[in-house]
Parts: sequence; C-alpha cells; structure tokens
Amino acid sequence: MTELEQSSADLYALLASLWRAAPRGEQLAWLQGLQPMPGPFARGLGLVQLAASGHQESELADEYQELFIGIGRGEIVPFASWYLTGSLMELPLAVLRADLQSLGFVRQSGVFEPEDHLAALCEVMAALIAEQHPARNHFYQRHLAPWVLRCCRDQQQAKGGSFYRAVGALAEDFFSLEQELRLPFGATVVNQ
Repeated sequence: MTELEQSSADLYALLASLWRAAPRGEQLAWLQGLQPMPGPFARGLGLVQLAASGHQESELADEYQELFIGIGRGEIVPFASWYLTGSLMELPLAVLRADLQSLGFVRQSGVFEPEDHLAALCEVMAALIAEQHPARNHFYQRHLAPWVLRCCRDQQQAKGGSFYRAVGALAEDFFSLEQELRLPFGATVVNQ
C-alpha cells in the first residue's frame, strides 16, 4: 500500500470514529495534541485540534447528541438515503446492502443505524483501501460521491456546535481530494 493510500485509510477510519460517536479518552487527548503538519489536510486537522482543545468530553457528547440525534431528528442526518431521496431506508440503502453483501461485509451486531450511515461507509472505505480491494473506487463513486460533500458543507454550517463544524471542514478537504482520486478522469458528480 502506498503512503497516500495508508493516509487515506487512516483518515477514513478517523472520520468514521468521529461520526460514530463523540471523541473521548485517548482519542480526545490525541486530537487535542495534534501538531501542525504540512499537506492538504493541514487546515482541517488544525481546526479539529483547536476545537477539540476547547471542549471537555461531556460537551462533545452533548454536541454530538444535538447535531446527529436530537429529539426526533438531529440537525444533520448523515445517511445516503436521506441526502439522495429526502427519506431514510430508501433505494440507495437497498443498493448499498446488495453491494456490501457481494463484497463480503456483514452487519455488526449492536449497530442499529442503517448501513448507509456516513460512519459505516467510511469504515467500509477504510477496509477496502487497506485490502487494496479493486472495488474501492467504484464503491466510493456509487455510495459516497453523489452526496458526501453536501453533507460536509451542511455540517460546517450547523448551528449546533463547533467541534463538528471543524470535523466537517476536515472532511470536506479530504473528500474533495478523494473526488479527484476516485472518480474517473473527466467524470462529474451531479448531486453535489
């Protein structure tokens, strides 16, 4: 695996964990201790470090709850079906489930959200890249490219919280580069 692919898999794993739950313990300490580094994600990582440094675990848990879960629904609904159809549990989820099955992925016990949650999609991408699976670009094109940048932008404009706005900025920088790397030359994405 190239250094670029390893960095990509690592960032997918980091974003997946942050979208799965608010950071705490060792992960929060690691985020608070991030050092400036050059590269395409320097701005986003710097914003995440600053935002993490200004919050306690309980504040981040409250922000996550308000932003992604809420009472009835959070401000951000990080599901492919939601972004592509305006509803949950729609055709994009059925297509994803078929693709996951053909790739050998099975639903983890104890996970209750549908598989088209952004965290789950990032976990799959991290695994596909780590395995250097030939379907990684196709999976990205089909299940993330049509909506992920819009979700990142929405997150940056969310009223409820500063840490996850910083995560949205890092994610937008990352997925903008992923669009260039994973989409065929000259391809455009219409839903973004």
